[in-house]
Amino acid sequence: MKRNWLIDGRYKDYSLQSLQKDFIAGLVVGVIAIPLGMAFAIASGVKPEYGIYTTIIAGVLISLLGGSKFQIGGPTGAFIPILFGIVMTYGFENLLIAGFLAGIILTLMGIFKLGSLIKFIPKPVTIGFTAGIAVIIFVGQVPNFLGLSGVEKHEEFINNVKEIFMHIQSMNMYSVLTAGICLMAVLGTPRFFPKIPGPLIGIICSTLVATFLFPGQVATIGSTYGEIPNNLPQFKFPEITLDRIQLLIRPALVIAMLGAIESLLSAVVADGMSGSKHNSNKELIGQGVANIITPLFGGIPATGAIARTATNIKNGAVSPVSGVVHGIVVLLVLVLFAPYASKVPLASMAPILMVVAWNMSERHLFFNMVKIKTTDSLILVITFLLTVFENLTSAVEVGLILAVLLFIKRMSDTIVTEKVLPNPNNKHQQVDSRVVTSTHDCPQISIYNVEGPLFFGAAQTFEQSIIGTTHSKPKVLLLRMGQVPLLDTTGESYLSNIVHHFSKHGLVLISGIKPQPKTLLIKTGLYEVIGKDHFFDHTGVAIDYALEQLNRNKCLGCKHFAFRECSALSGDLTKGIEERRRAFSS
Repeated sequence: MKRNWLIDGRYKDYSLQSLQKDFIAGLVVGVIAIPLGMAFAIASGVKPEYGIYTTIIAGVLISLLGGSKFQIGGPTGAFIPILFGIVMTYGFENLLIAGFLAGIILTLMGIFKLGSLIKFIPKPVTIGFTAGIAVIIFVGQVPNFLGLSGVEKHEEFINNVKEIFMHIQSMNMYSVLTAGICLMAVLGTPRFFPKIPGPLIGIICSTLVATFLFPGQVATIGSTYGEIPNNLPQFKFPEITLDRIQLLIRPALVIAMLGAIESLLSAVVADGMSGSKHNSNKELIGQGVANIITPLFGGIPATGAIARTATNIKNGAVSPVSGVVHGIVVLLVLVLFAPYASKVPLASMAPILMVVAWNMSERHLFFNMVKIKTTDSLILVITFLLTVFENLTSAVEVGLILAVLLFIKRMSDTIVTEKVLPNPNNKHQQVDSRVVTSTHDCPQISIYNVEGPLFFGAAQTFEQSIIGTTHSKPKVLLLRMGQVPLLDTTGESYLSNIVHHFSKHGLVLISGIKPQPKTLLIKTGLYEVIGKDHFFDHTGVAIDYALEQLNRNKCLGCKHFAFRECSALSGDLTKGIEERRRAFSS
């Protein structure tokens, strides 16, 4: 029996067999999500049940409302440093408000179709802060892995490292043994039993060993955070005031930005694995709604989880139903088995997060980018160091600013303005853009080849290359702009200065101009000032026009474009040129 299922505006056949595949995939992902949700919550400085609440509520809403067919949402490792910093600085209540505000921001981003803008964040920045987050997570789990006691958590990375060395003598060998068993299970299960989730086997095995072989010797979730309740929290709308919004808007922006990046990266990965196509703006709206509602039930910020999404696809998911099933599975486990989850040792959670950190570090890309020793390497290293030793907010801000500045510098270096010659034997032949004028150049006409984007970073260089190097007063200035893909208003302003300068004693011709620069010149009025009849598709035609104008004004020396001194022009310029000159003067 089949029925139509609406996915992304298109109807697909959805059968009982499809439901079965979604159920299996959702079951597997749900089982994996339980230990991860608790581990991410603990590492973020909140109680483990809040991670479970997030997995249930955000997981279902993101699957139902998002723009990716296979996306699995929930708490992720990327959020850990941000959320921990917010909890330490502002408290848990304000974390919920920051998440709520981030949800609003994400929703607005989707409504205003800003999903495609995420792709403009440079890869060195994303790799840099992702690697930095991985280091923070990994080091942050060392105390639980070693079973250190009396360790105080700090927001600063250096202080956390100091705490480890200060309390290293309190290492608990039972914790090390428990963590080691879990780590071996996590690493070994995929090799021998690829269909079984490694984190689940690791937690079960290590918990059983710690419970029966050395009970009470290892700190557990229950002994540290209390018993995990087996029901969802009551709905509670946080007290949002203008002062709180002003206080938390910056953390909320960081949560929204990172959530958008992570979710869309996850959606892209899903597209590559499944051959589907996600809707980035719809995905942001789904993420936004999920992050608005989840804090109302005590949940922490959520986003698309790449590893769980990939697992969902690998286990045969065919629709968003698998994501809904994953949330229901987690809910049932919470209701039925919450008391048992309280017995899980913290040492069992540590290796799971360490493996997550290792996998998310993108170490190969990191070291390859460092090896090439370019400006991208500099951006990468600075972003990484600031993420680890300062905070993610500063890292992303500085990384983006550096990327923009270095991009502008590189783009400004691409502008090439050279004085070139037409072929004296054939005016219609294409001008060689690499031939520089000799000292015998005709002073009545100057031809310049302009290459590269003419924007604010290169506009002044463009003007100086023409006005600063043209010491004579040619009667015709021909600008070959066929290789100018972009012109902004700053570039237009400097071009206007050039036109103004040369129109006082001659005329300006432009050949080969592209649609975008031409459109801007029309909008600003400079197109009419230069004159519609002074724009040409081909340089040869422009040269013919220039020679015709010169000959009309008795410049016989340029009649055949001979490269020797020309006689001075006699008489006034044509009426049209005079009118344009008067227009400039006025």
